[in-house]
Amino acid sequence: MSTLSYLEATVVGLFQGVTELFPVSSLGHSVLVPALIGGRWAQDLNVSSPESPYLAFIVGLHVATAAALLVFFWRDWVQIIVGFYTSLRYRRLQTTGERLAWLIIIGTIPVGVIGLALEHTFRTTLGKPIPAAAFLVVNGLILYGGERLRRRPDHAAPDQSLDADPGGIDDRLARTSLSRGLLIGAAQTLALLPGISRSGVTMTAGLLRGLTHDEAARFSFLLATPVILAAGVLKIPDLFGPLGDGIGGQVLAGSIASFVSAYLAVAFLTKYFHTRTLTPFAVYCVLAGGGSLLWLTLR
Repeated sequence: MSTLSYLEATVVGLFQGVTELFPVSSLGHSVLVPALIGGRWAQDLNVSSPESPYLAFIVGLHVATAAALLVFFWRDWVQIIVGFYTSLRYRRLQTTGERLAWLIIIGTIPVGVIGLALEHTFRTTLGKPIPAAAFLVVNGLILYGGERLRRRPDHAAPDQSLDADPGGIDDRLARTSLSRGLLIGAAQTLALLPGISRSGVTMTAGLLRGLTHDEAARFSFLLATPVILAAGVLKIPDLFGPLGDGIGGQVLAGSIASFVSAYLAVAFLTKYFHTRTLTPFAVYCVLAGGGSLLWLTLR
């Protein structure tokens, strides 16, 4: 890992920022891109080894990605933090901020518990190129299946009208029941499998529970922020130990690239999902995963 170049760090950082928020799996791409490039990339950038410096590096980049989400949604997070305080102080669950705070807390519990218990097992067992490619195909099928299911006659189609006031979206999200928020948040646990997208599965779960695309995207990004931040913070100490020797500058370069690309990605996606669907991402995942699987098995 001491040979990690600034080019490699910047490329990985750019991929991390974009693929963490696009519904295409950041971990899947972190596994597949080095394997497809081959050479030193495939040897050095390996997340499946028990003490992987590369894993510490890419998970450390999560802090930059989470920072981009916090900056972009800063008004929401001020409202949520204040809402959490007032809900505890006055023992109530009335305002938009108070309800959003507990929706996020309830929705984060499943992935927090299961992630701590099974992350290492899933990563070392499945964090290899061929399983990642296969799960990327599965991710595409999940996205496409979610779009198809929500169009069934017995599934109530949500109102797709635009709301110019971002606060209006938060008000609608706050009316989501806590049990429904728990189900949507629990979908994040699937993202422990390399190739399954956190934002993709939570958006799909949100759509199937009656949210519009823009509501599902916003809730997905809000739900993901504490999880991504916690994952990064837990791995930061590794970067100050032997695993981080000689790559301080590369980590900084990758983090800057991750922050910029994540900010641009969330700015794009919050507008995109006002009128568009998950289908193009589903097609990409099936083609990219299937093509990678074919290349890796035949070469």
